[in-house]
Amino acid sequence: MFMYLPILVLAFYSFNRSPYSATWQGFTLDWYRQLFSDERIVSALQNSLIVAFCAVAISAVLGTLMAVGLARYRFPLKNVYRGMAYLPLIIPDIAIAVATLVFLAAFAVPLSLWTIIAAHVVFCLAYVGLVVSSRLTHLNPHLEEAALDLGATPFQAFMQVLLPQLMPGIIAGSLLAFVLSLDDFLIASFTAGSGSNTLPMEIFSRIRTGVKPDINALSVILILVSGLVAFIAELIRSYGEEN
Repeated sequence: MFMYLPILVLAFYSFNRSPYSATWQGFTLDWYRQLFSDERIVSALQNSLIVAFCAVAISAVLGTLMAVGLARYRFPLKNVYRGMAYLPLIIPDIAIAVATLVFLAAFAVPLSLWTIIAAHVVFCLAYVGLVVSSRLTHLNPHLEEAALDLGATPFQAFMQVLLPQLMPGIIAGSLLAFVLSLDDFLIASFTAGSGSNTLPMEIFSRIRTGVKPDINALSVILILVSGLVAFIAELIRSYGEEN
């Protein structure tokens, strides 16, 4: 109740006709309609989607290759690399944000939408790699060996045998990374340049003057979208493990 009751209250007041959340003056959908005519909200949403899609696309490729490399090959300092690759899963976001900002400042890299994408790739890569690695543990490695024995090249064995089996894990990991990237505020706020606000940043800037019903409505939409994507990711992951 302590976790979900505030969300229910948030959703309740997003339908409040009053511009002040403290009093109820009737039911309305006007706040949801106004969201799509607010240029700042639309621009911030566009930036968030660009960041999320780019970060997930890069992370899906690199995370899959990382997981396969760690599972199938031996190389010096493999365990050290494995620990470093998954370190973003346990490091606090504030530490990642500050470290990234210091790194960018040290090399005089101008902050922009692309610096947000680069920062998001760091933690999205770890999540995709973790889900794909989990999927790899349930696969039969002898299928690749059989493909190689039948004349397939290593690249053909990867593309035609291993990759189709990994696809449920890749999709599930990508959806999870998409939700995390879309919802991120802390890392984005440290690495964003002028005019590159994301949706969580825009919400935070508006609640400084008080929580209005339009922010409630936007928050409800974000919660529903994030929950739906996470639910789909879990279904795909479960289906992949069963098959």
